[in-house]
Amino acid sequence: MTSQNDPLDQLPDAVAAEAFRHLVRHLRKRHDAQNIDLMGLAGFCRNCLADWINDAGAGLDKPAARALIHGMAVDAWKDRYQSEATPEQLARMEESLQKNATME
Repeated sequence: MTSQNDPLDQLPDAVAAEAFRHLVRHLRKRHDAQNIDLMGLAGFCRNCLADWINDAGAGLDKPAARALIHGMAVDAWKDRYQSEATPEQLARMEESLQKNATME
């Protein structure tokens, strides 16, 4: 989803790549930012980032892409940092996903 009219697409690839790496490293440190909360607020999470890097041509399998974003195997990350989602979190996520669907 790119547009030549979007200034974001005019950023040099090296700048965009550095910003992406900064975002991923930030999320690796902020384990308190649960994926369910990211989904509920912004409509994306760490797993989405893993999917997006593959969509962009990384050529990784899903577990490897997720490990790259999480900084460890996703199952290990879940065991250490993921809490059980509340009904409220799930409802916010569903509402957010609906917003995503209307944007496409």
